[in-house]
Amino acid sequence: MSYRQKIVYMQITLITVAIFLGLLVGAAALTKVMNNRQAQNSEKTASQEQQEETTEPKKDDSSTDNTDDTSKDSQEETTTPEPTAEPVSITVSMVGDCTLGTDVNFDQSTSFDAFYQMKNDPGYFFQNVKDIFTADDLTVANMEGTLTTSNDRQQKTFAFKGNPSYTEILTQGGVEATNLANNHSHDYGDQSYEDTIQYLEAAGITTFGYDRTAVMDVKGIKVGLIGIYELKDGLGRQQQVIDTIQEVKDQGAQVIIVSFHWGTEKSNIPDDIQKTLAHLAVDQGADLVVGHHPHVLQGIEYYKGKPIVYSLGNFVFGSSIPKTMLLQVEVPREGDPALVLLPGTSSGGYTRMVADEAEKEAFYRYMEGLSFGITVDEAGRIRQAD
Repeated sequence: MSYRQKIVYMQITLITVAIFLGLLVGAAALTKVMNNRQAQNSEKTASQEQQEETTEPKKDDSSTDNTDDTSKDSQEETTTPEPTAEPVSITVSMVGDCTLGTDVNFDQSTSFDAFYQMKNDPGYFFQNVKDIFTADDLTVANMEGTLTTSNDRQQKTFAFKGNPSYTEILTQGGVEATNLANNHSHDYGDQSYEDTIQYLEAAGITTFGYDRTAVMDVKGIKVGLIGIYELKDGLGRQQQVIDTIQEVKDQGAQVIIVSFHWGTEKSNIPDDIQKTLAHLAVDQGADLVVGHHPHVLQGIEYYKGKPIVYSLGNFVFGSSIPKTMLLQVEVPREGDPALVLLPGTSSGGYTRMVADEAEKEAFYRYMEGLSFGITVDEAGRIRQAD
């Protein structure tokens, strides 16, 4: 090969190599460009997907707010009615004269004090009625006498006093309230009356009578208790009846019980003064009127739908009591009371309820005969006669 031919061959070879290298460089550049574009596209796609995820169509805020507002408005407009309280009634037991003590002129060997010392048990005297008294909501008795250490005996035929510790007889028996407006509450002077109040109240027993009224909260029902001593003044007590009933009304009493100490001893028939005062009490707002002092039972009547029991008789008196009774009254928050008679008798110093069905039936017929326009059924429930 000539020198000229070698030069041409080398030139062709160099051109070929240059072209080959150019192709390689171009291919590499093209590959890089394509990779960059693919990466950009991938980033863009990812960015779009992320944006789409974070920019989902928003819920209609106004719709949500309106729903909430509507719900709130609905809650505000819909007032939940307050639950209606169930009708409430209470059971009140009423008993007549209870003399816890004796007169110094009595035969002390057979006196109340003798029974107490012999038994040495405050629960003895109410042992057969305790379950009744503790099962009811309120038990009210007429406290006929004084609990005092005073020796200032008043000049009168009978004057009763008992040891102040006799309050346990009442508390163990289930008695919660006592009327003190009677002709034996001052048997040992004014001090004995004040002592009796002090000892009873200290034992947790509510006292009332004369111008002292009481309002007790019994199962949410406010019961007003009033005691009127009529014996000396007769119809002169009318204003006291009016004033004391108004007083307990002003204190929020929803049920008003008026307890009168009145009438003639040993008489089963109420007198005109008793009837006039009883009707006045009902006219003024009394729901129940009861009486004591005659030491025997008197009849029952209804006046303007309200019951009047003219005499409950003796209940615990330290002596034998042929006939007595325990009056149970179902007192509603609104409406008229319902009465049940529980016949009783007393001997050996304590009172017990009659268990014999024939004796109970005879007692119910006896009370119908004393009363005015009432009937007593086989369970002792009292109703106005048709």
